[in-house]
Amino acid sequence: MVPCHAMNRIGIGYDLHRLVADRPLILGGVHIDHAKGLLGHSDADVVLHALTDALLGALGQGDIGDLFPDTDAQWKDADSRVFIEEALRRVAQAGGTIVNADVIIHAQEPKLGPHKATICARLAELLTIDASRVNVKATTNEGLDAIGRGEAIACWAAVALCDCR
Repeated sequence: MVPCHAMNRIGIGYDLHRLVADRPLILGGVHIDHAKGLLGHSDADVVLHALTDALLGALGQGDIGDLFPDTDAQWKDADSRVFIEEALRRVAQAGGTIVNADVIIHAQEPKLGPHKATICARLAELLTIDASRVNVKATTNEGLDAIGRGEAIACWAAVALCDCR
């Protein structure tokens, strides 16, 4: 347990990308074997994008598009770890500590149950917190909308920060 003596902050993030052929599928920094991958300006890792937005939101510092616009060529095919690293630098600069992170991945396919533990471990590594403070859930959209038709994958993320200075 992280002892917090000052203001606690919560942030949420959301991202969605279309599934297409000839792209790798990367979720939470983990390569998943699948016939399709996510289309985006960067590597389109919806988990790291949502988590970046959650961290920035907790800090009140905008969103991923403010820092890494898809109109900037330097972010073309970028590894989304750079986005998380910048958000973590800002958390540290603000004197914050990550209390926990909670993620929900919405995908009809591939089935993510077998990958949740690996994604959780990778997120804990990236966030430099114990895996017991990271939770990864996966759900389908029961055949409804673009996600349910297997055309897209989305992610919601929430983080809690505390100022432990």
